[in-house]
Amino acid sequence: MKKKSAFHSVHRNFREGGFFKLRILFGVLLWFAAVTIVLFALGRASAQPRTPSGQANPPTAGFAAANKIAPWVMEHTANGQQTEFFVVLADQADLSGAANLQTKAEKGRYVYNSLLNKSQTTQGPILQWLRDRAIEHQSFYIVNAILVRGTRQVADALAARPDVARIEGNPRIHNDLPQSGPVEISQPQTPATIEPGINYTHAPQVWALGFTGQTIVIASADTGVRWTHNALKPHYRGWDGMVADHDYNWHDSIHDSVSNPCGNDSPFPCDDFFHGSHTTGTAIGDDGAGNQIGMAPGAKWIGCRNMDVGNGTPARYIECMEFFLAPYPIGGGQGDPTKAPDITINSWSCPTSEGCSAGTLQAAVEAQAAAGIMMVAAAQNSGPNCSTVTDPPGIYAAAYSIGALTTGTDTIAGFSSRGPVTADGSNRIKPDIAAPGTGTRSCSNTGDSAYTTASGTSMATPHISGAMALLWCALPSMRHQITASRDALNNTAVHIASTLCGDAGPPNNVYGWGRVDIFAAVSGGSPTPTPTATPRPTPTPRAGPSARPRPTPPPRP
Repeated sequence: MKKKSAFHSVHRNFREGGFFKLRILFGVLLWFAAVTIVLFALGRASAQPRTPSGQANPPTAGFAAANKIAPWVMEHTANGQQTEFFVVLADQADLSGAANLQTKAEKGRYVYNSLLNKSQTTQGPILQWLRDRAIEHQSFYIVNAILVRGTRQVADALAARPDVARIEGNPRIHNDLPQSGPVEISQPQTPATIEPGINYTHAPQVWALGFTGQTIVIASADTGVRWTHNALKPHYRGWDGMVADHDYNWHDSIHDSVSNPCGNDSPFPCDDFFHGSHTTGTAIGDDGAGNQIGMAPGAKWIGCRNMDVGNGTPARYIECMEFFLAPYPIGGGQGDPTKAPDITINSWSCPTSEGCSAGTLQAAVEAQAAAGIMMVAAAQNSGPNCSTVTDPPGIYAAAYSIGALTTGTDTIAGFSSRGPVTADGSNRIKPDIAAPGTGTRSCSNTGDSAYTTASGTSMATPHISGAMALLWCALPSMRHQITASRDALNNTAVHIASTLCGDAGPPNNVYGWGRVDIFAAVSGGSPTPTPTATPRPTPTPRAGPSARPRPTPPPRP
């Protein structure tokens, strides 16, 4: 028998038990590998921060950042789209100290410096990040925020920063502004004609005391102003009777319009619709030739265009509020809070349903109030149902919101929006007060002697702006004391009861405190106003069976 080879011996051993031993060896190796993986995983887990007690499954950083981004921004940056949005910083200025200051100059300087310093000390890292990536942006200070144009990735990166509170949209808002009636070219009127709404608020009786709004400045935030209009030009702060100087008196926040009749960045006041000229005329207008269309013809006006033929954005609105807080020269430059207006007229809105950043706008409105600027705002034209005061700025406590009466009566206009305010859950009573708002005759933008009529809470609002100018002219100690001044008009208004939208009041959610009576506010105020040395001439009645006394025009400024 042949001797078996070594190969046959190995083959036999493998066949008789070697395969089983190999399986055991392979299993042991797998077991060691599994233990190693488990130990490695446990080691990594132990190196992570512990979850605080009571916080199961904490959100990831990405989820937390996404929660800072408004739904409008998420929608408009989907699929690689770019859009404009506000980066609102977490660190906002504390303006509470302004309440302890007495004069407008003190309040304005304090608020301006506080806001500007806060933005300059906190925005630097974000601005550098944006510059490094060549991302389009604009810095604001009235709210510590930066307007950015970018993608979802840009929004996500900014939202992930701990110094950013939230990302809010900058949507384009269409304002359904009142439409003008037929345009008339006015000839000099003899005797002078005072408009019915001016009479019904008893402004002429205040003029008779010598108070026409002297030393008060009213600002228009609207579609612009035709500054050369005969009833407006003499009252423009930028006109000295011979030369126009638009620095500190005009700003245009429309930078990207297409085919606008005023263009973009107009270096002088221009009205692309008619609305701004009309509302400014109701506040201060008088052509000196018989067209007495304004409540406070002795006051001055300045302006900022914040709507492109009625289309606004939060950025445009905020830019104008920033200009009013500290006006600056045409083209930009250092702001000067001593040149801020006393009162502003606002007939624009910013619906949150369209993506408006209500919180940011509220901060800007409250900053103006802290600086002693009275912001008068239309309640809007969504009546007659209750809870139709739904949009900023009319919903804010810091805005003096105005309802519209059918001119010559104490009946609310059907279009006038009503409270209570449910949009922000406050159930706040709005409007605050009411004024004539139908068939109002005032300036048109079509010519320097052109006039037209319009109806809306936009027309009621400048009646109150002008009334406040008369109050502050007659009672300088109340100037820039916002709460006391609103109380003076509210408490002397002709109270009109209504249970249509809640308690009869006053105030109530239809008329607010009622129809403004500026003569009662001035003559019944404390301290008592002192008439000027020059008595007013005897009024001239208008011919006809329904004639009313008409004071002759006050001396031209």
